[in-house]
Amino acid sequence: MNRRPPRLLTIAGSDSGGGAGIQADLKTFAAHGGYGMSVIAALTAQNTREVRAVLEVPPEMVAAQIDAVLEDIGADAVKIGMLGSAEIIRTVAERLRFHLQDRRVPVVLDPVMVAKSGDRLLREDAVQALADELVPLATLVTPNLPELETLTGLPVETGEERLAAARALAARGPAVLAKGGHAEGEEVSDLLLVEGRVYRFTHPRLHTSSTHGTGCSLSSAVAARLGRGGELPRAVEGAIAWLAGAIAAAYPLGGEGGHGPVDHLYQLWPAAREEGKE
Repeated sequence: MNRRPPRLLTIAGSDSGGGAGIQADLKTFAAHGGYGMSVIAALTAQNTREVRAVLEVPPEMVAAQIDAVLEDIGADAVKIGMLGSAEIIRTVAERLRFHLQDRRVPVVLDPVMVAKSGDRLLREDAVQALADELVPLATLVTPNLPELETLTGLPVETGEERLAAARALAARGPAVLAKGGHAEGEEVSDLLLVEGRVYRFTHPRLHTSSTHGTGCSLSSAVAARLGRGGELPRAVEGAIAWLAGAIAAAYPLGGEGGHGPVDHLYQLWPAAREEGKE
């Protein structure tokens, strides 16, 4: 009998350009050998340069998708990304509380607020709902520095300030991965806070425009590794290393001034890559 792969559910927005959101999550799940499932909370018309339009899915349809998946297939890990509105956030929180009452299924929350292009993806009045409803449900929250500042109301300019803000967010219940990509410098330092213990992951900054969907992909990679039973610090460390490889292997897509996608499947096609160089 074939061994079942980890069941990985993403609840997020769709990216028509394929680099972020649901599309990036499913590619990441596949890259990690998982079986990916999706609940689409919003449709976006976007490419590497801009978000042209956003259409939120009715909350009752979001709930129906969650129920359909979890009542039948189940999940070994859940990743939450762009939700858009307070009403959708409350709907997702209510259905996850219902289905995941034992809290044994890890939930990774990527508090998506702004696209790489600078377009806003979370209404301002929904930030408090995100903090109140979903942060306490999460196993891990993965904010970048602007998101960490917004969620806590605390400054994040220095390393000490980032740690203080991460502690404030962790006081709501989850572990916190404060991503350092928005800070300046030739190195990127990501800070992980788990039950009061601090882990730092430092790596060289990769100078590239192929960074669309990196936050989505990183959180999905952590979820995939947790879905296989991995311990949180090692899952985060492995996901960061995997994403660095995906960024380094990225191929150019999109026009001038855009942010292209990473290569989610770079580890699966080494032979094809070598043939392409000939």
